[in-house]
Amino acid sequence: MGVVEKIKEIEEEMARTQKNKATEYHLGLLKAKLARYRQQLLEPTSKSGPAGTGFDVQKSGDARVALIGFPSVGKSTLLSKLTHTQSEAAAYEFTTLTAIPGVLEYKGARIQLLDLPGIVEGASQGRGRGRQVVSTAKTADVILIMLDATKSDEQRRLLEHELDAVGIRLNKSKPDVVFKKRTTGGFNTTVKLTKTDEKTIRTILAGYKLHNCDVMIREDITTDEFIDVLIGNRKYIPCIYVYNKIDSISLEQVDKIARSSKSLVISCEMDLNLDYLVSRIWEELSMVKIYTKKRGAHPDLNDPVCLRKGSTIETVCDSIHRSLAPNFRYALIWGKSSKFSPHAQKVSLSHAVQDEDVVSIFTK
Repeated sequence: MGVVEKIKEIEEEMARTQKNKATEYHLGLLKAKLARYRQQLLEPTSKSGPAGTGFDVQKSGDARVALIGFPSVGKSTLLSKLTHTQSEAAAYEFTTLTAIPGVLEYKGARIQLLDLPGIVEGASQGRGRGRQVVSTAKTADVILIMLDATKSDEQRRLLEHELDAVGIRLNKSKPDVVFKKRTTGGFNTTVKLTKTDEKTIRTILAGYKLHNCDVMIREDITTDEFIDVLIGNRKYIPCIYVYNKIDSISLEQVDKIARSSKSLVISCEMDLNLDYLVSRIWEELSMVKIYTKKRGAHPDLNDPVCLRKGSTIETVCDSIHRSLAPNFRYALIWGKSSKFSPHAQKVSLSHAVQDEDVVSIFTK
């Protein structure tokens, strides 16, 4: 029996099993097995056979946004409208057969927009080049799931399922769990576990042949979330659900879709709401703009350094030139992160910067 058949068998057994307190333990074991088989499917242990081919698109710009959706939902049209990159668009399915990159310039930042080929049901198991599509999506900072507003919500559920199967967690944060392998170990929780229990967690650890380890759980997690921590290669990526073709549905339907969480309505054909989409992408990226200043000169406000929220002076140095951090003496910073604002503060490499800070770097 192959890995795909084993996955299908476990999924069928989980669907048959009633969810209650008595079956919680059994379902936990099935979920752990399922995660292990899916891992084998994505990263085969066998070295035989031809090497896999992916989409060789170099990451460029300050951030990457991936467009994912079923064929003919308007991904190529959206890329062409936002970036002026020509991605072939037509009225038939599977027009795009490889990843097409484009650059969106906004507030001084260069955001790489990646138009990925349309995926089909079963993509996570390799159907229709689906594995390459979802693997490329793992490198994105934000995912735009393109949906057809004229179709049912089933399309959204199927896409979420395919991304979940390859370890992409949409609009979720990493569980606050510390896990370390040891020669001896212990199990500690700082909160009451209501969605799983210690017995289930210990059995899952045994299933992965982890008998000695330290586990510290600081939030009320589910069995699935614990398995994610255990595997360790999950990607937690913000996502916006973009419903295209709203010019083909009623105003009541548009209002209902627009009010649902993390959803946004557009029409590529009529250029409706595209500016708001760009501003939402910027919000989800959580970027900060840093201005640089030479000694005795005014700050350069025309060419900011765009970084992710939580970046430090060291990140600023690396983004300007790799020789700056090794020869760093100190930096002067003006703005929100300065203790003595509006005056400058002398800071080290570990100082966290904030939006629209002005930085002057001094080297040895």
